[in-house]
Amino acid sequence: MMQEEVHAFIKKHHLFHKQATVLVGVSGGPDSLALLHYLCSIRKTWSFRLIALTVDHGLRGEESKQDVAYVQQICKQWDVECLTTTLNVKMYKEVEKKGTQLAARELRYQFFQACMLRYQADYLALGHHGDDQVETILMRIVRGTNPSALKGIPKKRKFAKGYIVRPFMCLSREHIESYCEAHQIDPRIDPSNEEDVYTRNYFRIHILPLLRKQNPSLHKNVQRLSESMDQDDSYLHDQALVLMDKVIDFNQTTREVTFPVNDFLNYPYALQRRTFHLILNYLYHTLPNGLSYVHEDHFFDVIHSKKPNVTFELPMGLKMSKVYETIRFHFQDHKPVDSVIRLEVPGSITLSDGSKLTATITEHPERDSKYRMTCPADEFEFPLYIRSRQQGDRMKIRGLNGSKKLKDIFIDEKISLHLRDTWPVVTDHQGNIVWLIGLKKGTMSGNVKSHSFLQLHYIKGNM
Repeated sequence: MMQEEVHAFIKKHHLFHKQATVLVGVSGGPDSLALLHYLCSIRKTWSFRLIALTVDHGLRGEESKQDVAYVQQICKQWDVECLTTTLNVKMYKEVEKKGTQLAARELRYQFFQACMLRYQADYLALGHHGDDQVETILMRIVRGTNPSALKGIPKKRKFAKGYIVRPFMCLSREHIESYCEAHQIDPRIDPSNEEDVYTRNYFRIHILPLLRKQNPSLHKNVQRLSESMDQDDSYLHDQALVLMDKVIDFNQTTREVTFPVNDFLNYPYALQRRTFHLILNYLYHTLPNGLSYVHEDHFFDVIHSKKPNVTFELPMGLKMSKVYETIRFHFQDHKPVDSVIRLEVPGSITLSDGSKLTATITEHPERDSKYRMTCPADEFEFPLYIRSRQQGDRMKIRGLNGSKKLKDIFIDEKISLHLRDTWPVVTDHQGNIVWLIGLKKGTMSGNVKSHSFLQLHYIKGNM
């Protein structure tokens, strides 16, 4: 009965193909031993090469060593290759500042991955079952999570150059224990599994029995929910990628993301939320534990805010800001342009961001543009200098009487706060502002007669 159910689950979800190399994670407990036994029963039919992987995490002293020895003994009886390793979880958790269970898992999967690559394995089979799925989804609901996480434990996912598969997701713990009893499999029992100080154990010991009284087939309903969520999630993910391709700008050099608010708000709310989480996945190497619904709520508060400048902080130094109609995610602002750089006339300089400014003297200047400025050669005193803005900076602007603060120009032009301190300012030898590049061109008092012209040409880098 159980074998038929698992076989149907494997076929439905295309978990294996024939003539595959299958690695099996085996701890010596009932779930993994039952899985290994089941795979042994079908290996001739499927032409599998089976290799068992077992790990001593170094956390339970002699008992852990006995678990490994027991798995080796079982593998010998069942004619299965067996690979073992000992991990230093205690040292790893101290160095990486992680909890015991997370540190053990990361090291264990590093070993699994190395074995997958070494043996060019097609699959890594693990013994997670339907009750594990119920526990996982309930824990995530209680902690608070995004809808994608309600997919729970995936039945199949890419890993190394193959896949992790979980053929027992259709079964309950009770089914597996009955299978072990029927086939005279005597598993090792980790005593820590009976301690309810761990969250998962608490759910297994106290919560699941109450739910099973209402529905003994709870694990099947939850697995169906997981599969439905997975299908919906896949569709939303694809649609969010389309949104990102059309609206979102990713700068890999500066590790920042920007997008126009109004364009973003044209898409359905569900895609906006999904895109927010994809942005976080892009910016963080590993999603921090501190992320929660609170940050998602802040995200929507910011994009709907009527204020011209709003900022909030996410974990690990990531900031999200709204400046006028642009949203920006970034870890740190760019450094200001090099303090003061001298520009000989004629001559050229290259700034640290790759931008280039060239000064020439000509009698036949080209037409002015956003990044090209022309003025009489004797209007300003040479050499010129390029710097970032300074407190109280003002400039005389062509076509206007008097002068205007750079701060007010930035506000009028709706320049983002994070760009203002890095914006290049060109001055003459006396400190008069010649050009606020790309925004305003300066002028001195005007009785200037000249047959030659100064022409400045700016080629934009990563500003």
